Amino acid sequence: MSSEAISEGARASGFWRGFQMGVPIVVASAPFGLLFGALAAEQGFSVFEAVLMSATVYAGASQMVGIELFGQKLAPALIVFSIFAVNFRHVLYSAALGRRIRHWPLAQKAIGFFFLTDPQYAGAEAKGERGEDVSFAWYMGMALPVYVCWVAEAALGAQFGKLIPDTHAFGLDFLLPIYFLGLVMGFRKRPLWLPIVITSAIVSIIAYKTVGSPWHVSIGAVAGILLAAVMPIKKSDQSETSERSETL
Repeated sequence: MSSEAISEGARASGFWRGFQMGVPIVVASAPFGLLFGALAAEQGFSVFEAVLMSATVYAGASQMVGIELFGQKLAPALIVFSIFAVNFRHVLYSAALGRRIRHWPLAQKAIGFFFLTDPQYAGAEAKGERGEDVSFAWYMGMALPVYVCWVAEAALGAQFGKLIPDTHAFGLDFLLPIYFLGLVMGFRKRPLWLPIVITSAIVSIIAYKTVGSPWHVSIGAVAGILLAAVMPIKKSDQSETSERSETL
């Protein structure tokens, strides 16, 4: 078997492993994709406009904030800054992911950063911590089903929004927070994980009550970052991290 055939087989295998990781995200995010389309239609968006926003912005929380602010007829600059506040964490995700994909060509990096979401980052980071290569094929295998379904759900929600039952009544809107909680718990073995999570949560809640949404997201994240920066990692924690890396 030629090296090209082996390489092609490895890419295909990596793509399908990523695809399998993307399926649970599709299930968890489906109610929100449909809800966004329905809310966008209520705010006067056409089906095309709702789909275009999902396809280009591709950030659930930011899209929700955006359509809410569009309905209030606020200044465009305020809407942009509000969306930036919600998506500020992606700056941090990009910085962390960059070290995992140094071997990618520039074009692949640009594509990868576009598809970067919370679960996408968590999956790539977990894969990197296991000592596995974060390949472009694996990454896109995970990203594409989520993206395609997200855009399709916006179309369905905008077209048939009035037929969608209340997601709050069925608790469907709680699926994504549960999934995100699972992502956070996946990093619980990291040094200083608990105090950083607790600090971010408390500061975020206080900011929500005082400053308001969506700024509480970024404020809570910054609080966690500052705590991580000022709290030195104990030697025991560092040795445990090194032992895990050597084991992997």
